[in-house]
Amino acid sequence: MLKDFREFAVKGNVVDMAVGIIIGAAFTTVVKSVVDDLFMPMLSVPTGGLDFAEKFIVLRSGATPPPYTSLQAAKTAGAVVLSYGRFMNSVVSFLLVSLALFFLVRWTNKLRRADGPATPTTKPCQFCKQVIDIAATRCPHCTSNLA
Repeated sequence: MLKDFREFAVKGNVVDMAVGIIIGAAFTTVVKSVVDDLFMPMLSVPTGGLDFAEKFIVLRSGATPPPYTSLQAAKTAGAVVLSYGRFMNSVVSFLLVSLALFFLVRWTNKLRRADGPATPTTKPCQFCKQVIDIAATRCPHCTSNLA
């Protein structure tokens, strides 16, 4: 059983998948940092210093009555909140990760494509127009000699 598991674990697809998951997790962390530390602060400049991560709606008050100065204060007070600012950050992160992966897959597919069209392996017979092997000297359909 251990031998079977080892064969399964070292197969190319499993190792490739594991590497892809690890790189994806690291990539997601980088993109989240880009969103939280670069894009959202730049977005807050035209909106007058608005911090989207701290935007929330109180659905039910906690032990301490509102107003709450921050999301953390509301959660500490036990309030039920709808954190739509964090949701917006997550949506932007998702869109950026999706866009980056789209370009990565597109680039990878371009690298995998052949440089030119595939070499033909068949040709039409000049007499009966049936498809035959390119190296054929006699047509198997009409038995004509081919040049």
